[in-house]
Amino acid sequence: MAAVSDRLPAFPWDKLEPYKKTAAAHADGIVDLSVGTPVDPVPELIRRALIEAADSPGYPTVWGTVALRDAITGWVRGRLGASTAEHRNVLPVVGSKELVAWLPTQLGLGAGDKVAYPRLAYPTYEVGARLCGAEAVVYDDPTELDPAGVKLLWLNSPSNPTGKVLAKEELVRIVAWAREHGILLFSDECYLELGWEAEPVSVLHDDVCGGSYEGIVAVHSLSKRSNLAGYRAAFVAGDADVLGELLEIRKHGGMMTPAPVQAATVAALGDDTHVEEQRERYAARRAALRTALEAHGFRVEHSEASLYLWVTRDEPCWDTVAHLAGLGILVAPGDFYGEAGARFVRVAFTATDERVEAAVKRLG
Repeated sequence: MAAVSDRLPAFPWDKLEPYKKTAAAHADGIVDLSVGTPVDPVPELIRRALIEAADSPGYPTVWGTVALRDAITGWVRGRLGASTAEHRNVLPVVGSKELVAWLPTQLGLGAGDKVAYPRLAYPTYEVGARLCGAEAVVYDDPTELDPAGVKLLWLNSPSNPTGKVLAKEELVRIVAWAREHGILLFSDECYLELGWEAEPVSVLHDDVCGGSYEGIVAVHSLSKRSNLAGYRAAFVAGDADVLGELLEIRKHGGMMTPAPVQAATVAALGDDTHVEEQRERYAARRAALRTALEAHGFRVEHSEASLYLWVTRDEPCWDTVAHLAGLGILVAPGDFYGEAGARFVRVAFTATDERVEAAVKRLG
């Protein structure tokens, strides 16, 4: 039996372990800015909704409750500007990483097909291509790709790792190109509510897609906006035919969002106050870290959105990782996200105020 794992690259985070040990040896402890995992409490109204739905002995449905579909559809219309979205245009998923990794397989892609994604990108796009045996191809501008064989095109705005935001005009151009060539476009928009120096726009916005979701799907997550990474709460929205096919496959595969998490998602999407409060926390941490990093000799590029600062000292990224680990600060090397990141590191500001303050002091 061939091992499927043989198709996959080495798990990148394992390479960071020695540097993590170095950072952890600091007298004041480690400041872990490597992984963008939320550290702040889950908002009370979301926890309350989860608890109230805890007595859920029956199987949940893959498509979710009517209340969940109402909540997602309402949010997509109001927040993303997708004014004609209906229930058939939304589908809950068990965390966005699961969706990204298994999407090419669930779309029936395989040998001879191509999956395209940005040159600097979240590694799971490549993983998804490899799992189904498709060819992974990278781009700087997707419209410069040879469209032959490209079956799935990933956009990521705001970008992980760079924080770059695609302007509305760029999205319009890319959507038109993908439709012209019959290429299915999935847009990873999980950081859309974390714009700092730019206002991210969804591919589902009426001004981008012309009010039609044909050939386009947006991916959204509650992990960052609502501190729900531990809940695995996410959804996709867009082309009804594509989502209908995914729904049928996922019903057979039992890919169900747990009923209490569905209830918690309804509560989260119905409240903007906790989102703004979390944004304020992140904005303060971002400003403090950016000032300290620049004073320490780093240059910040892009980073106009998301939960990261994309920084460089114009040296190999692992030299930078080692330097910061010596200060007790752990960051992610840029080459985790592609060869083009070899002289950058990604600095997350998902750490407590106390740990961010410690990092600022050490950088000073």
